[in-house]
Amino acid sequence: MARIATGNRDDALDIVQDAMFKLVEKYASRDADEWGPLFHRILQSRIHDWYRRNTVRNQFRSWLGMANEEDAPDPLQAIADEHGRSPEQLLQSDRSIDKLEQAIHALPLRQQQAFLLRGWQGLDVKQTAQAMACSQGSVKTHYSRALHALREQLGEHWP
Repeated sequence: MARIATGNRDDALDIVQDAMFKLVEKYASRDADEWGPLFHRILQSRIHDWYRRNTVRNQFRSWLGMANEEDAPDPLQAIADEHGRSPEQLLQSDRSIDKLEQAIHALPLRQQQAFLLRGWQGLDVKQTAQAMACSQGSVKTHYSRALHALREQLGEHWP
């Protein structure tokens, strides 16, 4: 979730690590059933903080004429596929995943959060509402709209 929100693996790992530390620091005494929603709530808060800091940082970079640094190629991409898929199948899979990530990134933030928490993290409506600090009805609405938007955008790209 953090990687999709930030678009940067290193920033995402920092955000997740910070959220884990805060969970342990503040909520270690809570019941284990509460940790999932609490963690996601902290994670969403950290992602919002990252957006705010990044906005300010980018303004300074533009004022100072600093260009964004390009990430180095990922060495994991050079590892051979153990499942024996053909290059065409790998390319199609990569394209599908790229389209999915682009479509998720294009969703409004609340829809993105609801989709990732419900669809990918497997939280129920109540846990998602706790993590997003909203009502269960809002979660259902955001999740439904996200699904409709993703189906509309990915119809031809998603198998």
